[in-house]
Amino acid sequence: MKASDADIIIVPGYTNSGPDHWQSRWEQKLSTARRVEQAEWSKPVREDWVARLVEEVNAATKPVVLVAHSLGIPTVIHAVPQFTKPVAGAFFVAPPEVDNPKIRPKHLMTFGPYPRDPLPFPTMTVASRNDPFGSYEHADDIAAAWGSLLVDAGESGHINAESGHGPWPEGTMVFARFLAQL
Repeated sequence: MKASDADIIIVPGYTNSGPDHWQSRWEQKLSTARRVEQAEWSKPVREDWVARLVEEVNAATKPVVLVAHSLGIPTVIHAVPQFTKPVAGAFFVAPPEVDNPKIRPKHLMTFGPYPRDPLPFPTMTVASRNDPFGSYEHADDIAAAWGSLLVDAGESGHINAESGHGPWPEGTMVFARFLAQL
């Protein structure tokens, strides 16, 4: 699949993805990409975030490819049963441990626990070995439950602008390979 064949829906995490974040850069470069806008980025409410994502997916005119970062991932996972339009695949980056009481901010736990059912579409999960919001072992466990291909990003922090992943050319290449397989 080519990017132009899909509605690429960017699903940011907690506090949104700023202008230097790789999600924002991809949104600008990919002509069929659009971001899910949430009413409240700094005090996320799971039901509201899921409802907004469901609206975006169900309004799609082409097969959907989801690109979720951090808290965007549990948003996608909780929304899956409500999708009425076809989802071709999902690209997950830096899954947070939403059921770990040691992870801050604490209100992220309202997005947990993750459903562990296999996903009905292909997915790829990119995880770092030193992400402050989720361990690699946790990412490995949930990716296996979902039937997602896990990609080891090494020691890459939270894979965001703050960890040096603004342009993230390696991510672009991995995403291109994922799209080509859909």
